[in-house]
Amino acid sequence: MAKLPPLGRRPFLKMHGLGNDFVIFDARTQSLRLNYDVVRRVSNRLTGIGCDQLIVMEPSNRADVFMRIYNQDGGEVGACGNASRCVATLVGHACTIETRGGLLSATPDGASSATVDMGAPRFGWDEIPLAYPMDTLAMPVAWEGLANPAGVNVGNPHAVFFVSDLAANDLHTLGPKIEHDPLFPERVNVDVALVQDRQTILLRVWERGAGLTLACGTGACATAAAAIRRGLTDRRVTVHLPGGPLTIEWTTDNRLLMTGGVATAFTGEVDLDAYAG
Repeated sequence: MAKLPPLGRRPFLKMHGLGNDFVIFDARTQSLRLNYDVVRRVSNRLTGIGCDQLIVMEPSNRADVFMRIYNQDGGEVGACGNASRCVATLVGHACTIETRGGLLSATPDGASSATVDMGAPRFGWDEIPLAYPMDTLAMPVAWEGLANPAGVNVGNPHAVFFVSDLAANDLHTLGPKIEHDPLFPERVNVDVALVQDRQTILLRVWERGAGLTLACGTGACATAAAAIRRGLTDRRVTVHLPGGPLTIEWTTDNRLLMTGGVATAFTGEVDLDAYAG
């Protein structure tokens, strides 16, 4: 791996959306190039700052800001709903956010909440992607009691399992098995959901590259879309995650709107060269 140029001391924000936490660097005026090792070390909760995802805000030629998203394991991903809400509050006005997964529209409601248009969900087997064709409404596969997931891509790939008991499945064990199954060539996020009524879903998410998290915005969107597609809920639902609720609406013009809270935990400055060696 090529050695990085000196990174120096950089200010950062530690933010979270319902407990899904981020270290955010604003590189819109001073570029910041990170590699796999630096991201992993900064994200480490014992020896670094600690986060589920590391976010770098960069300039964009076609949006107000480009949001680069790194998972805890150092890999880049295409979308993060909770981080999008955080970035929207930092921009401070209605804005467009470019990600590797596409363009998002976001509207902050002050400094503690935002709504993000996550775009249209994708259900094609090759859009998720899967290793081979199959029906993504109820995929004919199973892993130790978790069976027939719905496949959805909302910037990140998701396998959504609907269950009658959230506590019956050990996601610490099953999450990594499903995430790394050869069926998913780009790995997958694992969502286990319980539909309480036509307006309410309970959800736990194993995020690829991050593990079990308190909240996952794309997971809430994917789960809501899968539930609506199966006829289990109305088109506007509240998805309750361990970190708190998100409101998801699948509009008649095929957009997923996600609304929820964000917060700044603290700000600081870090010598990134200490993590580059």
